[in-house]
Amino acid sequence: MTRREIITTVLDHFFDFESQNVNREDYSFGEFIGYLNSKAGTDPVEMRKISGEKADSLPVYTSKTLSDISILLVLMYRYARGYIKQAMKESPLHTPDEFSFLITLMTCKSMRKSELISRQVMEKTSGTEVIKRLINKGMITERSDISDRRGKMLSITPAGSEEILRILPAMGNVSEIIAGNLSDVEINTLSYLLRKLDHFHNDIYLSKKELSLDEILLMIGKG
Repeated sequence: MTRREIITTVLDHFFDFESQNVNREDYSFGEFIGYLNSKAGTDPVEMRKISGEKADSLPVYTSKTLSDISILLVLMYRYARGYIKQAMKESPLHTPDEFSFLITLMTCKSMRKSELISRQVMEKTSGTEVIKRLINKGMITERSDISDRRGKMLSITPAGSEEILRILPAMGNVSEIIAGNLSDVEINTLSYLLRKLDHFHNDIYLSKKELSLDEILLMIGKG
């Protein structure tokens, strides 16, 4: 492409991007770059067939693309979970949740139990069970919160830190495998899009849990 063609193409994409954000007064340059990346060199990829021959008889409530995204996110989670279990097969840590709790604690001196569970986007009961297992394995310690005796503060132990450092190379390999056959541009685009989605959904998780699905749809202008 000539320089003029490149400039014209970028301008066309900018106007398309702007038309998709008509209700916003401003947006970041990073968002526009992410949008450009999503348009650059993307060849159509067929989704493998999961449903049976009667799939067409089901009522349609959303677009196929949106439906595919929901399905593929669940499948990617399952693929990733399988690779992570392989990476931890020689470790006293047995689940991705145990690893994520522990590595989060490794980045700070201590953290309230409730905050740690919230950061992992888990229900209190499930998160508490993960913490109990890590305490029993000697990976973390628990003490009363000085500022709130009803609360608990958690810290990683030397054994926990040692275990994290031991399995990090294997977890790095997992990250490379999960990225699979994506190019660097595609990896950056995916990272941008997932961070954007996480920002959106984490706000709902932290402050709008009481909303129904219909209310969330209205909030994002799709109700």
